[in-house]
Amino acid sequence: MNNWWEVPDDLSDKDTGHIKAVAYYRHSAQDRQENSIPIQQDQVRDWAKNHGVEIIEEFADHGRSGLTSEGRPAFTDMMENWVKKRNDFQYILCLDVSRWGRFQDIDLSAQFSAECKKAGKQVIYTTIGKPREDDPLYPVYVQFERFRAAQYSKELSDKVWRGCVKISEQGYWAGGPPPYGLDRLLLDESKHPLHPLAPGQRKSIQNQRVTLTPSASDEARIVARIFDDFVNQGHSERQIAKALNREGILSPGGMGWSKSSVKSILQNEKYVGTIVYNRTTQKLKTPRRENPEEKWVRTPGAFDGIIESELFLKAQEIFQRRRDKYESENMLAGLQKVFENNDFLRPSLMRAAELPSAACYGQKFGSLDFAFQQLFTPLRNEARRDVEAKLQTVLGEVLSYADFLVLDRKLTLSLQPVVPTPHGYAAYWPLRRDSRAVIDLTLGVLLAEPAQLRILGYIALPKWIQTDRSFRVFCSSQNIELLGHRNLDFLTNLVQ
Repeated sequence: MNNWWEVPDDLSDKDTGHIKAVAYYRHSAQDRQENSIPIQQDQVRDWAKNHGVEIIEEFADHGRSGLTSEGRPAFTDMMENWVKKRNDFQYILCLDVSRWGRFQDIDLSAQFSAECKKAGKQVIYTTIGKPREDDPLYPVYVQFERFRAAQYSKELSDKVWRGCVKISEQGYWAGGPPPYGLDRLLLDESKHPLHPLAPGQRKSIQNQRVTLTPSASDEARIVARIFDDFVNQGHSERQIAKALNREGILSPGGMGWSKSSVKSILQNEKYVGTIVYNRTTQKLKTPRRENPEEKWVRTPGAFDGIIESELFLKAQEIFQRRRDKYESENMLAGLQKVFENNDFLRPSLMRAAELPSAACYGQKFGSLDFAFQQLFTPLRNEARRDVEAKLQTVLGEVLSYADFLVLDRKLTLSLQPVVPTPHGYAAYWPLRRDSRAVIDLTLGVLLAEPAQLRILGYIALPKWIQTDRSFRVFCSSQNIELLGHRNLDFLTNLVQ
């Protein structure tokens, strides 16, 4: 008895022998035995024989995921070189919707079917059968099957992930190649060691487990050497990498060592015997992304590590001191101390104080000049309030909106108070036009020495000055002649 959605056996094309088709089969490593390609072939060939369809070519992707069309060479070959270029067949036969693909975006599955239809071919899922032309329920059923195929992959992915989490929590290796310097060790059902696993080798008994163990090769010795050089000898990652490269020792990637490859060794908890899982996520062919540390699954003491925990912790303390050094507050505090001790700044003084480079200050604050301005934020804020009060006396209405002012509802003004930066026996004031589209005028407020509030004058930077670069205003600068003002009276002319 046929299913309600199948075409009756008395189709006009049955047993005519002139209907031709190609067939597509797919089997992934996670699929059950009943989905193997030989079994698919038998069922699809039987359907073709019973319906008078001749299969002229077969395409099969062995061990390929159906989440995308990428990585399926047979499917790509069929679509590009047969469906789009040949006209000697009418059907593409596939056992069911899941073999066509388990696309997480079910519209993609429909898109490939639509491409076949556009080329004059029809995709037929043999477990469903060829639909009647006037059957309104067939598209609904196929769409439902696409959803089921996608949902199956989601559920399977979640089950696999939960299983890996459980294995990791128990202190076993959840899968994948081991880190540099470590080998996979097979354990029997009683969790007794059996033998190391070779690359690509898998356990054969389900109840067996896999853990990690220091490698018998020189890799474990290299890992121990890297930690000793970094913690006990005080060598940097770059120095360690250069030494390893000079000796012709290959990195985990089989190439030369770099600062980052050495650092990845030094920050890997597995070298103290800790199993760490779920550091990254890449489910269902989505891009790999880093997980927050609170989602990591850690199991300390899962196996014998290469180094002692105390040595690992010392290495992490070094990294933490570095991170602290580059915190904004610490960078400014160091800069403040250098200035207070010397009354000026110079790269050599910063190096002597072991501060980050001027380039680092530029990345964090825009430039070293603007980092210096941050040391006098209270004074600059006082100057901003003072200028705003003065504007109230020369203009009819001054509104404070966000971090800028609106003058008489006609002109937007960004205030930029700056203290003088020592430069040899002179000084300069660093300025930068506020490049936001809403700002009509940037007003540089030139302050005297930062002992007390004293405004020397103003530099007006209108919007039409098309530059985002900062510049330095010296006492002899032409910018003072062109753009400088002794008071705020000039603003009354701008808003009239």
